[in-house]
Amino acid sequence: MTHKTFWDDPYQSELATRVASVDGNRITLQATIFYAESGGQESDSGSIAGQPVLQAEKHGHDIVYTLADGHGLYAGDAVNVRIDWPRRYRLMRLHFAAELTLETIYRDFDGVEKIGAHIGEHKARIDFALPQPITPHLAAITARVQALIDADSAIISAFSDTASERRYWEVPDYCRVPCGGTHLQRTGEVGRIALKRKNVGKGKERVEITLLDEPPADS
Repeated sequence: MTHKTFWDDPYQSELATRVASVDGNRITLQATIFYAESGGQESDSGSIAGQPVLQAEKHGHDIVYTLADGHGLYAGDAVNVRIDWPRRYRLMRLHFAAELTLETIYRDFDGVEKIGAHIGEHKARIDFALPQPITPHLAAITARVQALIDADSAIISAFSDTASERRYWEVPDYCRVPCGGTHLQRTGEVGRIALKRKNVGKGKERVEITLLDEPPADS
């Protein structure tokens, strides 16, 4: 089982570890900071032993990384893992902006159903099954989400079930949500956001989330 160091410290951008297994151009590591796409959050970008990771995939409790042919790595080799930290930090900020937007919409619309989500480096989106346009409510939703961000509350991330690797995030006195992504330490790190409605079909609504500022992030 790959140890997910990105849960121990999602702000870590470099890690010394060892190769656990090799199958052609696919390898696993004993430990990793390199997140593989899950829950709508895109995979990290980065390298293993100086070689670009072409793909990262979850396989049970392991994460399998695809490198170029002829990588020359063997099980037991010591390697250094590096991720593109500025990209990871934007993903973390957009991820949590999307989480807060989702929770706010859940509270505003009875019975609303999330039917899709995607967290990219420059934009996040959440898709809902909703019979009416969300546009008339968007300004109020944005204001409530921004107020949650501006409160700069602590964010708790922990296991609800260690053996099954089930995790959650929690903002005390607001909500607790199952999620295995990489999370910020405080809501204020999200910064200023904008929400935009997009029509993706009858009975479906999409809310797109973007960041309006890019405060400097230290690795």
